[in-house]
Amino acid sequence: MQRIGIILAMQEEFEEISNVMEKTEEKLIQGVSFLTGRIEGQNCVVVQSGIGKVNAARVTQIMIDNFNLKYVINLGSAGALDPMLNIGDIVIGDELSQHDFDITAFGHAKGYITGVGDRIYCDENLIKRFKKAINNLDDRSYEIKVGGITSGDIFCTEIDMKNKIYANFDAECVEMEGAAIAQVCYLDNIPFIVVRSISDSPNGENAITFDQFVQLASKRCAKILKAVLRDMTEEDRKVES
Repeated sequence: MQRIGIILAMQEEFEEISNVMEKTEEKLIQGVSFLTGRIEGQNCVVVQSGIGKVNAARVTQIMIDNFNLKYVINLGSAGALDPMLNIGDIVIGDELSQHDFDITAFGHAKGYITGVGDRIYCDENLIKRFKKAINNLDDRSYEIKVGGITSGDIFCTEIDMKNKIYANFDAECVEMEGAAIAQVCYLDNIPFIVVRSISDSPNGENAITFDQFVQLASKRCAKILKAVLRDMTEEDRKVES
């Protein structure tokens, strides 16, 4: 059985997704709890990775090794880099980078990873699916943008750091897991996508903003995921008929 792998970093994000799952079953693998079940008719496996690139990479590889994955979806919250983004807006990632990966001493660009490059690209078909599903939502009160997402093992709060990351990577938002998941999927040849809801903007006080809006970001991601998977199920039924 092929499944859609869904990876979430935080408890709030995991709870919103697990609450919309049916016929769930927990599987403990290497100390990591994976929840299998169905969302909108699609077979899924969901995991909470924990925060940071190492945690994210670890659970991604375990998931790939133990489940027959159709593709991987990473959802969650992020801090805005683009000044035009507001709380609750959605960024559909088209490319992922690691802003804290630095081997510039050897003549490479910031973020360049040997054998991978400085950008890893999301699956074009999944990008189209997410755009279509979000645009078809009736009560949409937020903007969506397709663009770069950059990751690093730091919760970005300083305005100077935000500006440097934005200038160097031209990404829409910054977070702590997506590019690590992208790298594992790229190396294992698994199609993937990273989608983020904006919970804050680095301004020296955004840790408070994040705490206030992470629940909103989590609920929004869950609603979007349901819409995408519902569309997939409808397409599958058309093919079968």
